[in-house]
Amino acid sequence: MVLPAEPGPVRRVAMISVHTSPLDQPGTGDAGGMNVYVVELAQRLAKRGVEVDVFTRATRSSLPPTAPCGDGVTVRHVPAGPFEGLTKAELPAQLCTFAREVLRAEASQPVGHYDVVHSHYWLSGQVGALARDRWGVPLVHSMHTMAKVKNEALALGDAPEPAVRVIGEQQVVDAADALVANTDLEAKQLINLYDADPGRVDVVHPGVDLERFRPRPQAALRRELDLSAEALVVLFAGRIQPLKGPHVLLRAVAALLERRPELRSRLVVPIVGGPSGSGLEHPEELAHLSAALGLDDVVRFVPPVDQAALARWYTAASLVAVPSYNESFGLVAAEAQASGTPVLAAAVGGLTTVVRDGHSGLLVDGHATDAWAASLERLLLDPVLLARLRAGAPLQAAGFSWDATAAGMLDVYDRARRQLRTDREATA
Repeated sequence: MVLPAEPGPVRRVAMISVHTSPLDQPGTGDAGGMNVYVVELAQRLAKRGVEVDVFTRATRSSLPPTAPCGDGVTVRHVPAGPFEGLTKAELPAQLCTFAREVLRAEASQPVGHYDVVHSHYWLSGQVGALARDRWGVPLVHSMHTMAKVKNEALALGDAPEPAVRVIGEQQVVDAADALVANTDLEAKQLINLYDADPGRVDVVHPGVDLERFRPRPQAALRRELDLSAEALVVLFAGRIQPLKGPHVLLRAVAALLERRPELRSRLVVPIVGGPSGSGLEHPEELAHLSAALGLDDVVRFVPPVDQAALARWYTAASLVAVPSYNESFGLVAAEAQASGTPVLAAAVGGLTTVVRDGHSGLLVDGHATDAWAASLERLLLDPVLLARLRAGAPLQAAGFSWDATAAGMLDVYDRARRQLRTDREATA
């Protein structure tokens, strides 16, 4: 058995993101918070002198084999299966091809080219486990979402995650040298639901781009986005699918207007994002619900926007609603607060860590329409409370930065490398 060299500084990291590219526009399809996570972490690691290659499946024949994603970060497009029309549920059949191409790319480099393989989501973890054994480097894995957690709190109309994913996640948990949890709650879920070794679970909070998402004067941004200065703007941003709960918000808005019809002339509800996941099966369903509830004069559907435009929407909003049924972290809530906007969020998953109830926003237990309508009414009709939460929002978000995430991840990489050497010495 060949033991890994005594660990020195991490020089190169192979990140694996099979099902979604960091170059894709977040907010539609399978692109979301994980895309932002991979890009921001990779770029912050590169600023610390670490070269990062991100392996992702090629979805168009026109994509180049490699593409830069900032200094020190390269996205490698791996051909595996048909370029277009392949759903996430069909990707497991392409993992062998994807893994072969990843191993082939590394084989063209000198021995020991990568120091760590960091996989994102269970599909990538399957590939990462093969790379780990072939390259003799530790596998660090980020789940991002977990099937068992999702299946415990399904949204109405959402399909449960299949057994193949549950089994695949368990295999990745068993194979990984280190598991990265976004919050303490996620760490407990890994240990309790997947029997993860507590000694191999590390908590590293995701971050926020605090330069891009920051408080700014609201009036000019509202004029730019065609919003009146007096409008009560309740923003939803994210992928449109049952898991994210946009239907919860629309029903709550309808109930609010029944109780407070005088708000209709001032209320604006922008839905910024596109269909994703099971929402792809009925891409117009949310628009139909809006019409059925009589909200077409209130709701404004906005296609997915880039990060700079999203920051403007956050700042222009009176509050941001995050009615998700599960969030491993809650990047939208963190970005909104960094922009100085209070958040009304479901008290689930990582949102209970990201949002400080009563200081940077309000948490709602469950997804009942009456509870959400009452919380909207409380916030929109109490300018003193809203101003207090607006002041507290950026203070809460300041605790999350991508630089801190990168520093924490480098510590995880170092510990995983030392542990791998110790384990192999013991086996030898």
